[in-house]
Amino acid sequence: MTVRERSLMVRARGLRHHLRIWGEDSAPPLLLLHGFLDVSATFAPLATPLAAAGWRVVAPDFRGFGHSQWPEDGYWFADYVADLEALVRALFGDSAALPVIGHSMGGQVAALYAGLRPSRVSRLAVLDSLFLPDGEAAQAAERYRRWLDALQAPLREQRYPDYPTLAGRIRKTHPQLDERQALFVAQCWARPLAGGGVSLRADPRHRLPFPLLYRAAEAETIWRQVQAPTLFVEARRSPFYQGFPAAQRAARRACFAAAQVVEIEAGHMLHFDAPAATAAAVIDFLRSG
Repeated sequence: MTVRERSLMVRARGLRHHLRIWGEDSAPPLLLLHGFLDVSATFAPLATPLAAAGWRVVAPDFRGFGHSQWPEDGYWFADYVADLEALVRALFGDSAALPVIGHSMGGQVAALYAGLRPSRVSRLAVLDSLFLPDGEAAQAAERYRRWLDALQAPLREQRYPDYPTLAGRIRKTHPQLDERQALFVAQCWARPLAGGGVSLRADPRHRLPFPLLYRAAEAETIWRQVQAPTLFVEARRSPFYQGFPAAQRAARRACFAAAQVVEIEAGHMLHFDAPAATAAAVIDFLRSG
């Protein structure tokens, strides 16, 4: 199917943010948020059927990923939520409510935003996300030490001889992808270097250990304020899904007032692992009610 695709640069909170858009300008918008170390471009297999079904899919590259600018002072999770709010205001004004779909880290961002700004989110879809384990206070000192130690070591870009080599590495992690699919992902994730080879587009500072603990109780307080109908698309072959106890998954979903769950046969990167099944679940959800 042929769907119009283009890029847009928007300045928000002092940084240049790249957005990829699928669909017609006259179509109703929805936001699509990528996960950690991913980029908006890999959403093409999912965004194309969503656009063909009648939406204008707007997918930003988070700060320090894809074609978006790298900040000078590093990365703090709250900035992703603040960036999202700034982009929503810049693109859609101060009152419009729209569907928001987030994968992995993007699902965390989307769920927090939907709870903090419930009037701005009409529907929320969370793709294989909200599986971060609760942090224990006893881990705090060691986490800070690891972070301080890592700041002393120089960070280097991850480089590969060419795109096919990177694609081969991707297939080791995602063996369900064929060579063509893995090469597509490699070309989305990396950029050519002037001296030869390719390097990941992600800022290498993303690989620094984070000093702060994840506090599930804090997130759950925010999730309970989500008003939008919520869909959880869970990937049965995802290590996050498989490694997170079913009772805890249910407890987190119970924080959302109007939640439904769809499970599909896919790995964690379900948007390029099983895009047809993922798109079908999301489209049914968006059209329901």
